[in-house]
Amino acid sequence: MTTSRRLPHWLKAKMPGGKNYIEVKNLINKNSLNTVCVEAKCPNIGECWDNRTATFMILGDICTRACRYCSVKSGKPIGLDIKEPLRVSDAVKKLNLKYAVLTSVDRDDLPDGGAFIFKQCINLIHKNSPGCKVEVLIPDFQGDWDDLKTVMDAGPETLNHNIETVERVFRSVRAKGDYRLSLDLLLKTKELNSYSVTKSGLMVGLGENWDEIINTLIDLRASDCDLLTIGQYIKPTPKHTDVIKWYTPEEFIELRSIAMDLGFKGAVSGPLVRSSYKADEQYYQAKRLIPIS
Repeated sequence: MTTSRRLPHWLKAKMPGGKNYIEVKNLINKNSLNTVCVEAKCPNIGECWDNRTATFMILGDICTRACRYCSVKSGKPIGLDIKEPLRVSDAVKKLNLKYAVLTSVDRDDLPDGGAFIFKQCINLIHKNSPGCKVEVLIPDFQGDWDDLKTVMDAGPETLNHNIETVERVFRSVRAKGDYRLSLDLLLKTKELNSYSVTKSGLMVGLGENWDEIINTLIDLRASDCDLLTIGQYIKPTPKHTDVIKWYTPEEFIELRSIAMDLGFKGAVSGPLVRSSYKADEQYYQAKRLIPIS
C-alpha cells in the first residue's frame, strides 16, 4: 500500500536564493564539482548553501549501484579524475570552511572503490585549510577493510556510513548492499581508530514499522555508532520506490529521544533531516563541546 502523493504541510524547506547561495553555486560550478545537495535533490539546499555549507560528491556523478530511493544517476562510470581532490580542496579553502563533508557515488568498478581519492581529498583539505575538520560519508567498499583503512589513515574527524533502512526492507531498496556489512563497517572503523567519531543515517517511510526502527538503532549502538540522523524518505521521481508513511514531527522528536536514551552521543531527527544536516554541530556534540539544538 502507498500513501498520498501530496506532501504533508510540515514538509517545507527554504527556497534557494540569496547572496551566499549564489556564491556557493558559482564556486562549485567553476571548479567543476558535484554535490550530493544537487544530485540527490536535497530539500535543505537553500538553507545549507545560504549558510555556506555544501556536501561535495566525489568520484564522478554516475553510481555503479541503483538503489530504489536514490536520484543519483546510475550506470557505468567512465574513468577517474585524479585532479578532483585539488579542486575540492580549493573550494573548501575559498569557502573558508571549518567543517567539510565529502561523500561519493559507489564505484564498484574501481579496485579500491575510490578509497585513494577519499584519502587525497582529506589530506589536501587538512594541508591547505588547517583547522578544517573533515567528515566522509563512505560506501561499503564491498567489505574490503584495506580500503577502509586507506580512508582512516588520512584521519577524517568523522566517518559516516548510512544504514539507510531497517533489515527487512534493506534488500528490496538497496539490492547491492548488505545490512550486516554496513554494521560491520562501523564497528571496524572503531577497531582501526577507537577515538574516531562514527555516524550513520536512517530514512523512514519505506515500509518499516516502529519496532524495526528501534531495533535498527539498537544494532547501530551495538556497532559503537556515535551519531545518528533520521529523516523522512521523499520519493524523488515517479520511477523510485513509493513512500509508505509520512512520519509526523512528533514521531521524529520521539525517535531522537529514544536514540539519546540508547546512548548515541548526538542525534538529529526530523522530516527534512539528511545525512549532512548540522554535521558540524553533531561532531562537536560527540566531543561534548556544545549542545545540539
